[in-house]
Amino acid sequence: MPIDSQFERLAIALAIGLLFGLERGWSLREVPEGKRAAGLRTYGLSGLLGGISALVASTAGAIFLSFAFLTFGLITAAFQYLEARTEQGFSVTGTVAGLLAFLLGAYAVLGEMSVAIASAAAATAMLAFKQPLHAWLKMLTWPEIRAFVILVVMTALIAPILPDKAIDPWNAINPTEIWRFTILLAAVSFLGYFAIRIFGERAGLIVSALAGGLASSTAAALTFAKMARAHPDACWLLSGATLMSCAVMMARVIVVVGIANPSLLGLIMLPLAISGSVILILGAIFILRAGKRNMERPQIAMTSPLELGTALKLAGLIAGVMLVSKLAAQFSGPAGVFGLSAISGLADVDAISLSLSQLSKGALDPQIAAIGIGLAVTANTLTKSLLGALTGSPKHGLIVGAGSAVALITAGGALFLTIG
Repeated sequence: MPIDSQFERLAIALAIGLLFGLERGWSLREVPEGKRAAGLRTYGLSGLLGGISALVASTAGAIFLSFAFLTFGLITAAFQYLEARTEQGFSVTGTVAGLLAFLLGAYAVLGEMSVAIASAAAATAMLAFKQPLHAWLKMLTWPEIRAFVILVVMTALIAPILPDKAIDPWNAINPTEIWRFTILLAAVSFLGYFAIRIFGERAGLIVSALAGGLASSTAAALTFAKMARAHPDACWLLSGATLMSCAVMMARVIVVVGIANPSLLGLIMLPLAISGSVILILGAIFILRAGKRNMERPQIAMTSPLELGTALKLAGLIAGVMLVSKLAAQFSGPAGVFGLSAISGLADVDAISLSLSQLSKGALDPQIAAIGIGLAVTANTLTKSLLGALTGSPKHGLIVGAGSAVALITAGGALFLTIG
């Protein structure tokens, strides 16, 4: 190794140790000198010691580095033990940080410097954000932790073992594709759930509308409709919030289609982007028109973020819609696809959007798929106005319906220009 490269790598090893020491030294700044096991200088020297040990090991053999690490680990653990006895507390964080500084210093000499630097930055961030991380952990409930574990199992354990080929006579159901889409939709709803948990209660109506649209625009619309019945004078305000959640739903469709079949975005991006923008602007105008209102925070009815049974039902729904869409395209032509899209969109727009995106890769004309997705979005959006009229008030439903109609007519014109 050239001498200039050796100096460069040793400098990085020292910098890594100092980075650890900066955080640990600051966090222990109130501890009197001589009563803490390690600070800025000690961690800096630990990183440099790792680099020097690795440099010596490159000529003396790997056994030297192993011996140096073992010796360093024993000394560090001994001093941390003495510190714990003095402070009458127990924490292994300082020991782990010291060992990591040594190892990353060694890796900066023997391996990729960029990896060592990135790892040191990540580790320092973990140390520095102790309080926010602990506060976040206390905020979590067991169903939320379980939901995250389920999402990890779905992604890392179940997905790799599923067959990646069609298993039905019509070549419509590919378990791997269906499961991948299930994970996608579950993850989006999962993020929406936490957006409501984190921001909804304290940020008010607008953030609740946007986060609700990410998690479930139907649940958000139902919540706002019930509030409109209880607060007739806030009808414009709640109608604007409903329209905002619909705008997020349209953005969801763009993301879903973009992941399932990016080539279809050229047909649906402009109409949905225009429609979403119009409905978002109208929602904001309605909210501004209403002015400030003193009313309770919206509590969007969201159950546990993810259950295995719910995921399996979602996978079954996607598989069923894919199969029916394939059969409709094969035996009924465009009319069957359009009818299915409108009916499916009344309840859920994601499954039919995924199905048509997949079919447009070969079995279905992309223009037919784009129109079908547009019909599903239209049906789903207009359902919100019907829900508002029946659950909320006729005025609420009329305002939501009028705003939706303006946006959808604009989108229809854009879709006609795009396809035509």
